[in-house]
Amino acid sequence: MAEEKKSNAAPTKAVTAVKKDDAKPTFFQRVGKWFREMKSELKKVVWPTRKALTQNSLISLGVMLVSAVVLWGFDKLAEMLVRALLG
Repeated sequence: MAEEKKSNAAPTKAVTAVKKDDAKPTFFQRVGKWFREMKSELKKVVWPTRKALTQNSLISLGVMLVSAVVLWGFDKLAEMLVRALLG
């Protein structure tokens, strides 16, 4: 009824162990590697143009200003409610 799966895989070869250098890199080698990798990653970054940076900064400042005004308004409203309840 059920067919058994036939294995067409090649016979496995004996793997010889490769001796790794177990010495940990020095502090300065690790720092140097980190800087090389950081430089490599920074080359991949797409930096914004001056116009895009200015536009995004102005939008951020505008949103912060509107948020500050809204929070100030809620604070004043809460202050008036507390004064009305206590007074």
